[in-house]
Amino acid sequence: MTPGKAYLTPDEIRPMGERSDVAGFLLIVHCWGVILLSVGLYALFPHVITFILAVLLIGSRQLGLAILMHEAAHNAMFRTRWLNEFVGEWLCGRPILAELGAYRHYHLTHHRFTQTDKDPDLVLSEKFPTSRASLIRKFTRDLTGQTGVKQLAAQILMSFRLAGDDDAIEAAKTDAAQAFKASDLWKSLPVFFGIMILLGIIGEWWWGLAFWLLPHLTWFQFVLRVRNIAEHGATEKSEDPFRNVRTTLAGPIARTFIAPYWVNYHLEHHMIMHVPCWRLRKLHDLLQSKGLGNQMNIARSYGAALAEAGWKQA
Repeated sequence: MTPGKAYLTPDEIRPMGERSDVAGFLLIVHCWGVILLSVGLYALFPHVITFILAVLLIGSRQLGLAILMHEAAHNAMFRTRWLNEFVGEWLCGRPILAELGAYRHYHLTHHRFTQTDKDPDLVLSEKFPTSRASLIRKFTRDLTGQTGVKQLAAQILMSFRLAGDDDAIEAAKTDAAQAFKASDLWKSLPVFFGIMILLGIIGEWWWGLAFWLLPHLTWFQFVLRVRNIAEHGATEKSEDPFRNVRTTLAGPIARTFIAPYWVNYHLEHHMIMHVPCWRLRKLHDLLQSKGLGNQMNIARSYGAALAEAGWKQA
């Protein structure tokens, strides 16, 4: 589960994996700070442009919360274990209807069997490459809220045992699988709706719907899909750690709206999965310095990654 051991020495790996409580604190403050500042921007300058900007920024930070929960799942967010578990669960996972424990079990299985028949994420990546028309249909469903509503309905059915096993399995094979899931949604719904109620209290009554539910049902679903496609879409179905995963280079705009918190360095993450996200760029440079750049599956941008997945096809 640590392919990087074949290419890096223990002395090179050890400092990369060091956790920091200060870094974890700064990450969670930054993520929630962007969310609050986005709402504040609209409050100060109410306009359709600032409204759209707030929805995009908040949706990207909801992905940011998912990424930070992913950090916690690898015990990489905080050095102090109880902080890692508490923040990963209640400040990252539950606000986006996810659950740290369930996600950790699912995700570590993905790392163990990446791009093999036992990979639980294979259902997402094996659809690619596809056609441009198919990608357009998927993105349209995401941006219009159809994916989000379908995913939420499937979560409710599975969480409250309102569907049989066959229904749950079928739901997991649909676009609903694009989102993180809580196995017991009743624990997460109060947090999710609590944020909406709080936004309604500090602002207008509709702010919770506009600045939490709407981003969750639209932009969050879209960037979650783009992230999934870039990471494993149209990569080799093999155990080769350089070819079964992709790193995507991202500029400041992409990092702001699509790929926060170094999530684009996915090949590096698979090489040494316990490296904190804020050190992945350094790990990328280290692998390059080893002369491994030509072996690494690297897309020059998210547009290039989507082109590999089918966007360049008619």
